Amino acid sequence: MSSQAPAFSPSASRRPLRLLAGLVSLRYLVLRAATAGGAVAFGLIQTFVFARVLGAHEFSVYILIGTFGVSLWLFDLGAAKILFVRQRERHITGSGDSSVPAQSGAVVMLYAAMVLTGAAVCFAVMAARTGAAGAVDYALFFTFAAFNLVWFPLRNVSNAVDEYIPFETLEAARRIGHIGLMLALLAGLPFAAFLIAANALWAIVLTICIVRLARAGALAWPAGVFTTLAAFWRGNKPDLLRSGNYAVAELAIYNFPYFVVPAAFGLGAPTIVLDTVFKVFRGTTLVYAAGLDPLLPKQTRALAERDGPTLKRATLTAFVFCALPTAALCALLLVAGDDLFALLLDHAATVPPMATKMLVLLLIANLAQNVASNLLLHTGFFREIARVATFLVAAMAAMTLAAIALGAGIVGFIGGYAAVYVAGAALYVACLWRGPFRRAAGR
Repeated sequence: MSSQAPAFSPSASRRPLRLLAGLVSLRYLVLRAATAGGAVAFGLIQTFVFARVLGAHEFSVYILIGTFGVSLWLFDLGAAKILFVRQRERHITGSGDSSVPAQSGAVVMLYAAMVLTGAAVCFAVMAARTGAAGAVDYALFFTFAAFNLVWFPLRNVSNAVDEYIPFETLEAARRIGHIGLMLALLAGLPFAAFLIAANALWAIVLTICIVRLARAGALAWPAGVFTTLAAFWRGNKPDLLRSGNYAVAELAIYNFPYFVVPAAFGLGAPTIVLDTVFKVFRGTTLVYAAGLDPLLPKQTRALAERDGPTLKRATLTAFVFCALPTAALCALLLVAGDDLFALLLDHAATVPPMATKMLVLLLIANLAQNVASNLLLHTGFFREIARVATFLVAAMAAMTLAAIALGAGIVGFIGGYAAVYVAGAALYVACLWRGPFRRAAGR
């Protein structure tokens, strides 16, 4: 009587987990997913709270102030991603090049100065309109949004030198603190106190992160900030121009609706509808980062070693990580989107059902775009992504003029935006196959 293999093998059941562990740090994956979830939750909670503690007009003004704060990324010129590429190369090869940490430190200092300058400009402009007392709150909210500019290169440097666990731990603490402060507004916390505490928390986590990276040798105080920045520009000019082209185009693509909609369709309900839809749309980018960032160490090493199969396997794994929450969110929006938005906005505005369907289309396209562009960015394919981004800006401009001329309204505008965005996502995926995948295969 011949023996048969058992129907269930514990070792076989653990094999996929072992394969996954070979591609990604599971601890980092869980932590990154938690911080990404916190980012999305904060955006939704902010909408929920502001809809209840602010009037519709004031709510829309704070939306615009926050957008201006985020718009400081216009001045990044893709420098953070170039720092990642240079820091990663230095880390993998064990190079002792001291210029990279000094340049990283100079960029962080420059971005901090830009945030403070932007806050001062915001205060001056709003003081002329509302008086000094109200302008302080607006300037503090600008700073609260704009500090993400400083956090961005710190994240990239941390990931490049495999310091992602400490960074995400700080990010988790920041997210929890900011969510707690935002919810405290519902319990009666004065708005000014919220703004002061939120910015103080930013200052604490930024300081801790900078000190930690300096001790790890990834960040250094430059001997001369302007001299170091000039050297960074000279050494990376072609890539800076290309990545800057991409960064400016991407920022325009994601933020120009915040300026077009109030001007063409009015403040109040149209702007709130746009902001709510875009909070979900752009918030998923943070969720995707949770599935993409943990695979970058394996992807960058695979490309450096010309290991095509591993690069494709890691990229497919990243796609699956991103596709799971996308499918769940799309299902939720299609089944209960109206109820969800009604809960968030109370009586401030109503999101039309067709806008919800357009949002689902945007989420699917955003999934494909993020998987492709994330790998292109972190492996130095700046020329390719700059071309696609430039095309998208031109297409978005043409779509906007057509939507306004035809009197399409806010729903028609979102539909046109979604159509152009889908085309751009397809182009990014094509660049992925013709770029990193082909190079890793030795072709």
